[in-house]
Amino acid sequence: MSADRVRVSAGAGRPGAPTRGIALPGAPVDDVEAAYARALRRSQLRLALGTLFGFVVVVLVLYGALTLIPELDEIVWFGVPLSWLLHAFGFYPAIAGFAILYVRGANRNERRYRALRDEDER
Repeated sequence: MSADRVRVSAGAGRPGAPTRGIALPGAPVDDVEAAYARALRRSQLRLALGTLFGFVVVVLVLYGALTLIPELDEIVWFGVPLSWLLHAFGFYPAIAGFAILYVRGANRNERRYRALRDEDER
Protein backbone atom coordinates (compact mmCIF):
# COMPACT_ATOMS: atom_id res chain seq x y z
CA MET A 1 0.00 0.00 0.00
CA SER A 2 1.45 3.35 -0.93
CA ALA A 3 1.92 6.17 1.57
CA ASP A 4 -0.33 8.35 -0.58
CA ARG A 5 -3.24 5.94 -0.20
CA VAL A 6 -2.82 5.74 3.59
CA ARG A 7 -2.93 9.52 3.89
CA VAL A 8 -6.13 9.74 1.85
CA SER A 9 -7.94 7.06 3.84
CA ALA A 10 -6.87 8.65 7.12
CA GLY A 11 -8.15 12.05 6.03
CA ALA A 12 -4.83 13.86 5.84
CA GLY A 13 -6.25 17.23 6.82
CA ARG A 14 -7.56 18.11 3.42
CA PRO A 15 -11.06 19.59 3.29
CA GLY A 16 -13.50 16.94 2.16
CA ALA A 17 -11.13 14.04 2.87
CA PRO A 18 -12.89 11.02 4.36
CA THR A 19 -12.49 10.39 8.07
CA ARG A 20 -12.57 7.15 10.02
CA GLY A 21 -16.04 7.46 11.53
CA ILE A 22 -15.36 10.79 13.23
CA ALA A 23 -17.67 13.63 12.33
CA LEU A 24 -15.93 16.96 12.67
CA PRO A 25 -18.15 20.02 13.02
CA GLY A 26 -18.60 21.72 9.68
CA ALA A 27 -16.88 18.93 7.75
CA PRO A 28 -18.74 17.48 4.78
CA VAL A 29 -20.25 14.10 5.46
CA ASP A 30 -19.27 11.49 2.91
CA ASP A 31 -21.56 8.75 4.14
CA VAL A 32 -25.09 9.79 5.02
CA GLU A 33 -25.77 6.45 6.69
CA ALA A 34 -22.79 6.99 9.02
CA ALA A 35 -24.13 10.42 9.93
CA TYR A 36 -27.54 8.93 10.75
CA ALA A 37 -25.90 6.19 12.83
CA ARG A 38 -23.91 8.79 14.80
CA ALA A 39 -27.09 10.77 15.39
CA LEU A 40 -28.83 7.62 16.62
CA ARG A 41 -25.98 6.85 19.02
CA ARG A 42 -26.05 10.41 20.38
CA SER A 43 -29.82 10.23 20.78
CA GLN A 44 -29.61 6.88 22.58
CA LEU A 45 -26.87 8.24 24.87
CA ARG A 46 -28.99 11.30 25.75
CA LEU A 47 -31.93 9.02 26.49
CA ALA A 48 -29.82 6.72 28.67
CA LEU A 49 -28.30 9.60 30.65
CA GLY A 50 -31.70 11.25 31.12
CA THR A 51 -33.24 7.99 32.27
CA LEU A 52 -30.36 7.35 34.65
CA PHE A 53 -30.59 10.86 36.08
CA GLY A 54 -34.36 10.54 36.60
CA PHE A 55 -33.96 7.16 38.25
CA VAL A 56 -31.27 8.42 40.62
CA VAL A 57 -33.46 11.40 41.60
CA VAL A 58 -36.47 9.15 42.32
CA VAL A 59 -34.36 6.69 44.34
CA LEU A 60 -32.78 9.52 46.36
CA VAL A 61 -36.19 11.04 47.10
CA LEU A 62 -37.56 7.66 48.20
CA TYR A 63 -34.49 6.98 50.31
CA GLY A 64 -34.69 10.48 51.80
CA ALA A 65 -38.35 9.97 52.67
CA LEU A 66 -37.57 6.68 54.37
CA THR A 67 -34.72 8.29 56.30
CA LEU A 68 -36.34 11.60 57.24
CA ILE A 69 -39.78 10.27 58.25
CA PRO A 70 -39.18 7.99 61.23
CA GLU A 71 -42.94 7.77 61.87
CA LEU A 72 -43.14 5.25 59.02
CA ASP A 73 -41.62 2.67 61.39
CA GLU A 74 -44.57 3.06 63.75
CA ILE A 75 -47.16 2.16 61.11
CA VAL A 76 -47.36 -1.63 60.96
CA TRP A 77 -49.17 -3.53 58.25
CA PHE A 78 -49.48 -7.32 58.55
CA GLY A 79 -46.76 -7.24 61.22
CA VAL A 80 -44.24 -5.43 59.00
CA PRO A 81 -43.31 -1.74 59.43
CA LEU A 82 -44.43 0.46 56.55
CA SER A 83 -40.86 1.72 55.99
CA TRP A 84 -39.74 -1.86 55.30
CA LEU A 85 -42.59 -2.38 52.84
CA LEU A 86 -41.76 0.86 51.05
CA HIS A 87 -38.12 -0.11 50.94
CA ALA A 88 -38.88 -3.61 49.69
CA PHE A 89 -41.62 -2.75 47.20
CA GLY A 90 -41.03 0.93 46.45
CA PHE A 91 -37.83 0.54 44.50
CA TYR A 92 -38.94 -2.27 42.18
CA PRO A 93 -41.79 -0.33 40.55
CA ALA A 94 -39.36 2.56 40.02
CA ILE A 95 -36.88 0.21 38.35
CA ALA A 96 -39.59 -1.33 36.16
CA GLY A 97 -41.06 2.06 35.29
CA PHE A 98 -37.76 3.56 34.19
CA ALA A 99 -36.89 0.39 32.26
CA ILE A 100 -40.18 0.59 30.37
CA LEU A 101 -39.69 4.29 29.65
CA TYR A 102 -36.17 3.66 28.37
CA VAL A 103 -37.18 0.79 26.10
CA ARG A 104 -40.07 2.77 24.64
CA GLY A 105 -37.81 5.78 24.04
CA ALA A 106 -35.06 3.65 22.48
CA ASN A 107 -37.58 1.98 20.16
CA ARG A 108 -38.95 5.39 19.17
CA ASN A 109 -35.41 6.63 18.38
CA GLU A 110 -34.71 3.57 16.26
CA ARG A 111 -38.01 3.92 14.37
CA ARG A 112 -37.12 7.54 13.58
CA TYR A 113 -33.66 6.45 12.43
CA ARG A 114 -35.11 3.77 10.15
CA ALA A 115 -37.64 6.25 8.74
CA LEU A 116 -34.87 8.75 7.95
CA ARG A 117 -32.66 6.06 6.44
CA ASP A 118 -35.47 4.66 4.31
CA GLU A 119 -36.51 8.15 3.20
CA ASP A 120 -32.92 8.92 2.21
CA GLU A 121 -32.62 5.72 0.14
CA ARG A 122 -35.52 6.78 -2.13
